[in-house]
Amino acid sequence: MNAADEGRQQLDAASVLNAKRTLLQLLARAGVWSGDAEELIGLVEAGALALAHTEIGDGEDARSAPEERGELYETGWRDGTRAVSDRLADIAERTLRHALAPDPTVSSPDDRSPVGRAEMERAKVAITPLYLSYTAVSDLDPDATEQVLTAVLGTMSPRQRAGYPGRLTDFSTTHHARLERLYAEYGPGSAIAIHGRYSLVHSPTSVAVLERLTAAPKALHEEWDAAELPPAWLDGLTTAWGSAA
Repeated sequence: MNAADEGRQQLDAASVLNAKRTLLQLLARAGVWSGDAEELIGLVEAGALALAHTEIGDGEDARSAPEERGELYETGWRDGTRAVSDRLADIAERTLRHALAPDPTVSSPDDRSPVGRAEMERAKVAITPLYLSYTAVSDLDPDATEQVLTAVLGTMSPRQRAGYPGRLTDFSTTHHARLERLYAEYGPGSAIAIHGRYSLVHSPTSVAVLERLTAAPKALHEEWDAAELPPAWLDGLTTAWGSAA
């Protein structure tokens, strides 16, 4: 062990497991089901590994070896970096699969499955700040959050649901100006605020529905019909989205 290693603070396997068990116990006391807690922790673990993979593969240190060491050293540096990066990617993939389907009898995380409670809660956490970045809380919110999100998430596989907050953020960034126009014209405070056809514009779920209308309209209509949600809500959002283009 060299001096640099001695100065690093690294957790051993027993300490990491202790922290995880402690967190599970604390979440259980707060009423979080153990399966949901395990899934959330697993997603954090997989995400940390994926971020480490990205940093090693794309970071400045990964791209350039010390110049004074020569070409042969640089070649070994790059080969070693690539090997570590690939290994981290494999571990991140395995960890994600385990988090999304810890039971071997469960379908592949690449296939659609019933929407889970943790998936629903993650979606709620993702949509609210995005919605509030465009408009305010509305007293006319139809309060059908879980029914709408069940239809939205039903268009995706567990793996896609795990990455849905990122997809929503990208959608919001790409269509920022268009979303601003939509909520200004049809949302809280607008001249048509009480029009039932546009009721869903008053709900944070509208951001998620709009993303699915753009990315997977056919699947969304199928899930919408299966959930027996009002067709007018979807038609209203479709009309509003088109007029805001």
